[in-house]
Amino acid sequence: DSYNPRLKSFLIMYHQPVLKNRRTLLERAEKFISDIYFTDCNLRGRLFGDTHPLESVSVFLSEKRILYSEAIQQNFQLCKVGDAFGPTWWTCWFKVVLKIPEAWRGKEVHLRWESDGEGMVWRDQQPLQGLTKEGEKTSYVLTECLKDSEPHGITLYVELACNGLFGAGKGSMIAAPDPNRKFTLQKAELVVFNQDVRELLTDFEMLVDIVKILGEGEQRGFQALFTANEMVNLCDPANPSSFAAARSLAQKFFAQKNGESQHVVHAMGHCHIDSAWLWPYEETIRKCARSWVTVIRLIENNPEFVFTCSQAQQFQWVKSWYPNLFSEIKQFVQKGQFIPVGGTWVEMDGNLPSGESMVRQFLHGQNFFKDEFAHYCKEFWLPDTFGYSAQLPQIMKGCGISRFLTQKISWNLVNTFPHNTFFWEGIDGTQVLTHFPPGNSYEMKGKVEDLINTVKNNKDKGRANHSGFLFGFGDGGGGPTQLMLDRLQRVRDTDCLPKVQMSSPDVLFSQLESDSSLLCTWVGELFLELHNGTYTTQAKIKLGNRHCEALLHDVEVASCLALCKTDSFKYPACKLQELWRLLLLNQFHDVIPGSCIEMVVEDALKYYDEIRTTGSRLLLAACESLGSTPGKGAGSSMAVLNTLPWERTEVISLPAEDAQTRLALVKVPSVGVAQVTETVGGTIMMENGLLKATIDQTGRLMSLLLLQTNRETIFEGCLGNQFTLFDDVPLYWDAWDVMDYHLQTRKPVIEVIEPAKVVRSGTHQGSVSFSLRISGKSTIRQEIVLDACCPYIKFNTQVDWEESHKFLKVEFPVQVRSPNATYEIQFGHLQRPTHRNTSWDWARFEVWGHKWADLSEHGFGVALLNDSKYGYSIHENIMTLSLLRAPKAPDANADMGHHNFTYALMPHTGPFQDALVIQYAYNLNFPLHVFHGVISEPWSAFSVNSPAVILETVKQAESRENALLIRLYESHGSSVTTTLSTSLPLHKAWHCDLLERPDSIIPVSKTTSGISLTFKPFQIRSLLLIIK
Repeated sequence: DSYNPRLKSFLIMYHQPVLKNRRTLLERAEKFISDIYFTDCNLRGRLFGDTHPLESVSVFLSEKRILYSEAIQQNFQLCKVGDAFGPTWWTCWFKVVLKIPEAWRGKEVHLRWESDGEGMVWRDQQPLQGLTKEGEKTSYVLTECLKDSEPHGITLYVELACNGLFGAGKGSMIAAPDPNRKFTLQKAELVVFNQDVRELLTDFEMLVDIVKILGEGEQRGFQALFTANEMVNLCDPANPSSFAAARSLAQKFFAQKNGESQHVVHAMGHCHIDSAWLWPYEETIRKCARSWVTVIRLIENNPEFVFTCSQAQQFQWVKSWYPNLFSEIKQFVQKGQFIPVGGTWVEMDGNLPSGESMVRQFLHGQNFFKDEFAHYCKEFWLPDTFGYSAQLPQIMKGCGISRFLTQKISWNLVNTFPHNTFFWEGIDGTQVLTHFPPGNSYEMKGKVEDLINTVKNNKDKGRANHSGFLFGFGDGGGGPTQLMLDRLQRVRDTDCLPKVQMSSPDVLFSQLESDSSLLCTWVGELFLELHNGTYTTQAKIKLGNRHCEALLHDVEVASCLALCKTDSFKYPACKLQELWRLLLLNQFHDVIPGSCIEMVVEDALKYYDEIRTTGSRLLLAACESLGSTPGKGAGSSMAVLNTLPWERTEVISLPAEDAQTRLALVKVPSVGVAQVTETVGGTIMMENGLLKATIDQTGRLMSLLLLQTNRETIFEGCLGNQFTLFDDVPLYWDAWDVMDYHLQTRKPVIEVIEPAKVVRSGTHQGSVSFSLRISGKSTIRQEIVLDACCPYIKFNTQVDWEESHKFLKVEFPVQVRSPNATYEIQFGHLQRPTHRNTSWDWARFEVWGHKWADLSEHGFGVALLNDSKYGYSIHENIMTLSLLRAPKAPDANADMGHHNFTYALMPHTGPFQDALVIQYAYNLNFPLHVFHGVISEPWSAFSVNSPAVILETVKQAESRENALLIRLYESHGSSVTTTLSTSLPLHKAWHCDLLERPDSIIPVSKTTSGISLTFKPFQIRSLLLIIK
């Protein structure tokens, strides 16, 4: 066309300057891309072109989750769009027969599929893509440009789970699942997809979001507004040839660059998948497949895309159930695009698992990643866990990890955590570089708001100029989408937004490490000021965890002793690995906390039963290998095993030959065995030479005297062992939260059913029993026990619990004044305030601990021990143990039924360390094991000559059948040198890390009495011992 100046002046005359009415221009652009308004004439309405019905859709319903090979053999019945299927947790297999019209040559063709269930497309026997409406995946690309040579007639299968991305809650997401819900096939058709419309829509969306997020105070926001408005002017939705000019304007805007100092966002695809939560374990296996196969398709189409993925258990599931998908994943792991992170078996709870369990999480996880992908993970990845133990830095470092990523502390209810990038220092002084992505999410969507928040929320401005940015649908899976990638691609270096680079955890942390001189240090635990109820919810899961941790410890110790004593004994390594992995799975951060649906609870309890059954059998086999079989006429010769590293003198129950329980007082050497010799004697009251207890008719402690000093334990005018009931209605997260205001609703439990009466009095044991009524439906029955030679009084408790939104605790007001109480954590302990001076103190109104908590002043203290509880509250001089909750979501029957548990009170002189509180808490949790056998003389395999050092673990080494792995830790918070003695035929010894890799740099110091070891406060040490 020839230049026409008159036409130009005409256009200028009628293209008036835009009035600065921000609202009308913004809303004009919003309506132009709306999926609700004006879709008959706006751009959004042109995203899809012609449609074509499918040739046929037929369905087969299965109550169980079955394999593809089995599913396609079934009888399929014709169905149609609008039909509903179910009920909840069933599976629908759809057979989809389609034929693409020849007239669509050169077009991009999709199968458009919408349902409220979670789907996966199968083609040629392979899973190809997830289809989940909640995860914005509602179409499967059949061809990007239809060619004559391509098959036009295709048969696909769609596997549809009758549950949504977040389960099937009745009325709300976290409500108990609706078991009768039906899931509808809402759309199933062929459609032409207009990629050029999608590209332009994304341009508009990013510009509109910049206008909205930057607000009226930013020049750049108005530039985005006027750019979007001009694009509307240029763009005719009915004329695709007009799109290029509009896109050119957008590209010009996005290409205007930042300065060199701009914050850098390290974008990584992510798909947080809860190993179980509002759905059962079995469904998680399919969630992994649906999510990860979709990621593989994205990687294939986006060469720069990087995806991070944690949890060895989930990789193991996919390897077992989807071997071809796992092979594809391995290829992209090698290319550095599918990056395993975390190093643990599952993303476990950060508070409740024992220290040894945490080590095993890393040991099993890191070994899996090394075996399958040829390298260990460098980062610990735990974005969604409800607090982080102060011993984790040392455990991480011992497993080859010096970097940590989470974001959960941003959920704090009371105080704002002051850092995003910092060094975290554990109780032993170990430091790890820690990063909380400032976007405060592990499932961002690549939107402008996510990018702006990442810069705005960064609390280390000036100290750290790089941040992680995890994008993709999460919790229920789903993962990233192409749209998220397209959003980020547009704004890689756009003025007013941070710079965006597709990155990896290693690149991010390397950048943070290289510029870490100004970073601050946080010392001690990362306490989440929320979800405190998870220390108590689902008491049977807590009890199962504690008991199974102890059982597996004992099986390993007994098996090692049997291995060294008996040539014919074979260490049950494979079976122990299976049992440990079941235990580790149940430590997932929505299972052991109790914040899961009833189906998951049932699965978890089933796994604990499996561990108990098999573990007890393995323990018995090992014990019987330690003693000779009783000969004829030997009667019921009984032996006893002590798996703990100190000599123990205790009362035990012997197998009864009649209804009468027989008791014996036994002395058993450290990590050893001895014969039972029975004794009988006269009667005693509730006094054992160490303690004297006075109990009222309701079972409350009126007095507990420590006889050595005649010191009263119970505070004057108060009563100990006082059960109390609280109203327990949180703001939203029912199973998760207990709120501070519950403390204002305290009601003592005082209604007596059976008053206290003496059950047993004798040389070995005295006991008193009573029962109380909590309500019309709930009762407590308790036996208070005082054993000979035992420094604590024990409360064996049974509760029948049928409450709703109530919280049961037991209180001990004690004669101690101290501003701090001490709580056991993994491989050590820490202190927390007993006052509420600051908001940080107040937020700790309910805290977690393991086997014991202690309140001491100079010269005297009281320890509260337990065998399965984790929730505590010690305010001023009142020591409280949390016993049972009654939330109704997501499990409507949480904690209902019968419960058995034990706690104990131990007054002591001097510091709790010198009083052996730590050892007695172990004794309570690791009972002596009685078995049939003859032990010619007491025998000890290992001992340690310092009470500060605990021999925690004795097991067969992972990679050497003739080696034992020994793990010890310093428990007092002191620097100490000790000697590890053994009666086993020791050939060689090495120090090693927690992954059992020998450390030749640290020499092993052998003396005539054993191996000399030096410890710093709370230090963990591991040794490999080669046995001759």
